[in-house]
Amino acid sequence: MGRARYIIGLDEVGRGSLAGPVTVGAVLLRPGARPKAGAGLFLRDSKKLSPRQREGWVKYVKKRGDIPYAVASISSKRVDKLNVTRAANLAAGEALKKLSQRHHIDLRQAKIYLDGGLFLPKGAVRFVNARTVIKGDEKIPAISLASIVAKVHRDRLMAARHEKFPRYDFARHKGYGTRAHIRLVKKYGLSPMHRKTFCKFV
Repeated sequence: MGRARYIIGLDEVGRGSLAGPVTVGAVLLRPGARPKAGAGLFLRDSKKLSPRQREGWVKYVKKRGDIPYAVASISSKRVDKLNVTRAANLAAGEALKKLSQRHHIDLRQAKIYLDGGLFLPKGAVRFVNARTVIKGDEKIPAISLASIVAKVHRDRLMAARHEKFPRYDFARHKGYGTRAHIRLVKKYGLSPMHRKTFCKFV
């Protein structure tokens, strides 16, 4: 393949969560693009940004209109059934398909980068030039943006689930295994949002 027309980054969030889905974001940039969302908004892995900074980046992506993205989530029930690694990889394949289909992207003209530990499942998409990059969220802007998009999407989903299961305080901890969350699990047991395989020793 000659020079790629597109750079696509994929990253996942929620891998270690006790509750909620594992979510993958896919973001497309033109080669050489250096996104700049404004003063104080440095592009980096979503875990190193505040919620306000992440929201700022998502607003920037949506306002630009020329940065296609897609998100895919695999439910806690399917995480239990598949294991979290397979679930994350499945979500990566689904996010990439959504991106290409919704925005009519020819993946043969793209270089696809996945953050370390994430792989496209066999047969997910054909004719792709994809590779996994260790600490890719620190090296490749498209992966950093994918991490941010996925994190904001998942956080909003967990905040919405808080309305249905308020006793677990999902809006605060987003399903991760904080001490407060573990205390609530011990007090109330598991909700349908919890991953049973992750909560065995709680």
